[in-house]
Amino acid sequence: MKLSHFQFNLPNELLAEFPTENRDESRLMVVNRKTKTIEHKLFKDIIDYFDDGDVMILNNTKVFPARMYGNKEKTGARIEVFLLRELNAEQRLWDVLVDPARKIRIGNKLYFGDDDSLVAEVIDNTTSRGRTLRFLYDGSYTEFRKKLTELGETPIPKYINREVTEEDAERYQTIYAKEEGAVAAPTAGLHFSKHLLKRLEIKGIDFAEVTLHVGLGTFNPVEVEDLSKHKMDSEELIITQQACDIINKAKERKSKVCCIGTTSMRAIESSVSSQRTLNPFTGWTNKFIFPPHDFSIADCMVTNFHTPKSTLLMMVSAFCGHDLMKKAYEEAVKEKYRFYSYGDAMLII
Repeated sequence: MKLSHFQFNLPNELLAEFPTENRDESRLMVVNRKTKTIEHKLFKDIIDYFDDGDVMILNNTKVFPARMYGNKEKTGARIEVFLLRELNAEQRLWDVLVDPARKIRIGNKLYFGDDDSLVAEVIDNTTSRGRTLRFLYDGSYTEFRKKLTELGETPIPKYINREVTEEDAERYQTIYAKEEGAVAAPTAGLHFSKHLLKRLEIKGIDFAEVTLHVGLGTFNPVEVEDLSKHKMDSEELIITQQACDIINKAKERKSKVCCIGTTSMRAIESSVSSQRTLNPFTGWTNKFIFPPHDFSIADCMVTNFHTPKSTLLMMVSAFCGHDLMKKAYEEAVKEKYRFYSYGDAMLII
């Protein structure tokens, strides 16, 4: 498959700028791989497709307020700093992106907060927009992290062309988010409400939690026609023995295993044994899933509607079958489904 197979025209008005009022009342397109049929439901109807003993795999990563704005020393120029990952807690070193990058050189200092209560020094260049910052802060590490949270804002994606609201801090987070470390939400999980999770639990559905800290690479469009030459950004991944036991036992008893989101799918496909069971894992993954791909663990998945030429769309194509995926996306445009992070969902069974 080539990159050009993943191009499609998306009307601007289908880009969801705000979430639905109630999480579980976004729309749900159900795509059946065997019958090649498409149904239109509400997300809370997902319960009808699962039975006692089935397992849903959740990515419990938590988004931290990664976008900050500082002022450059001397000129006072406003600079956006996007925190990517902590490199060294003791030295307060962080990998960041800066914008506009052309103004930021090694040795520059940036001041944050109305009272300049946090200062950072640029100590290295990493990529064209990437820099390594050393934060200069006198308090304890706990106070430093609190200060970052206080000065940062929810990193809603750039294509949502509006100011961040207070509501975003809660809505751009799954209700089962626990492990802080992501700079983007695992958006398929945004559709679950506490009430829906409780109803699923009462019906006997089990939940297995994995942690994949979503990085900004999730938004990077593929730019090479030959997909095998695309390099994925690495993301931190933790799969516990407990999660493996829940999932492997479900496979043994032939129960359904459903990945909630492309990040959960990427997580489990990164740690498969030769017997096609799930292994525990702690480390980093740069797994890129594109057609053709032989999936080992999950029989179904929930996902949002993705951007053209994105790695997420390629994974959906690999799981769904390319022709059926195209048919589903054409139907989504025709039926005016909402796309991207705050959009509607698709269940592929």
